[in-house]
Amino acid sequence: MSGAFQVQGWCPGALRPMASGDGLVVRVRAPGGRLSPAQAAGIAVAARAHGNGLIDLSARGNLQLRGVSEASHAPLIDDLRALGLIDADAGQEARRNLLITPFADAETDALAAAIVAALPAMPDLPGKFGIVVDTGPAPVLDGSAGDIRLERETGGGLILRCEGAALGAPVAPEEAPSAVIALARWFVEAGGVTDGRGRMAALIARGLTPGGALAPRVAPAPALDAPEPALVAQGTLVGFAFGQMEAGTLAALATRGAMRLTPWRMLLIEGLSQMPDLPGLITQPDDPLRRVEACTGAPGCLQARAPVRALATRLAPQVPPGRRLHVSGCAKGCAHPGRADLTLVATDAGFDLIRDGRAQDTPERRGLAADDIDLQGDF
Repeated sequence: MSGAFQVQGWCPGALRPMASGDGLVVRVRAPGGRLSPAQAAGIAVAARAHGNGLIDLSARGNLQLRGVSEASHAPLIDDLRALGLIDADAGQEARRNLLITPFADAETDALAAAIVAALPAMPDLPGKFGIVVDTGPAPVLDGSAGDIRLERETGGGLILRCEGAALGAPVAPEEAPSAVIALARWFVEAGGVTDGRGRMAALIARGLTPGGALAPRVAPAPALDAPEPALVAQGTLVGFAFGQMEAGTLAALATRGAMRLTPWRMLLIEGLSQMPDLPGLITQPDDPLRRVEACTGAPGCLQARAPVRALATRLAPQVPPGRRLHVSGCAKGCAHPGRADLTLVATDAGFDLIRDGRAQDTPERRGLAADDIDLQGDF
């Protein structure tokens, strides 16, 4: 058995893709977290022409095109650039690591655009360092990881909060971009970067807090639970098993309207007032697949010890409502870094079972054969 895995410390981009078992993974960071119908349709064409036609929805609200080769990468970038989806260089792309609420109103869109415009002043930050803009009608991104969070307090005013801190600092809308830059500089000056890595929550856990105008003193408004597939005020939310779709599905959805990307393995089709009847969609909140998290697994991931999604699909009906099963290809646990009711981790000797923990925690049972796993009675 081997629990070894490699932490990359950075996320793929379009200009800096990441090698995986099925080729290069090319991440598309949609400006403002939104795609026009033409952009979505163009991505679908490019995914088939230059990759294997599979598209992932990441937990950071991005699209990932899979199966891209070294030879097809440059033509893919040309196609994506023509769609307005490519930054000037890899450095600018890496800095534009924003997660914006899919329910953004006009003020939120303006805030996000102003932050993006201010990003050239950002200090050098770790590859996974991200900004969360959760200033829509109600906060919904509490369960999505970030480092700097722009939110609202109960009275509607803006606050800037460090990930891991209970309170944030009040900030005026016109001052928000410069305050985000100042908080990032404080993170660096306070020693948040170690060996090129580091996260805000770890710095806050060491007992450090910013001072002056950035000093935390106001609580954010209570967050709502993550939404489910449903008709909502802005349109229709549709989900995908394990956050993956085929290019043809994206092309079909592009004919229904513009879309906003979400961190919940769902797309919000703007203005659509009925559930689309398309294969490969999750349209019901009680679909058992929504209770299971699973990574790409082998052979698509170089670090995975076994295939996982067929096993996760088979076990999904055994997961009771309100409970969570995580099936991971290795102990890294990318698909669900947090705790789950049950976690199955692939190893060289079979699957380990962890109860109420994370993929790196101590197993309760070890070396289970995939075909023999039955979880009835374990929840």
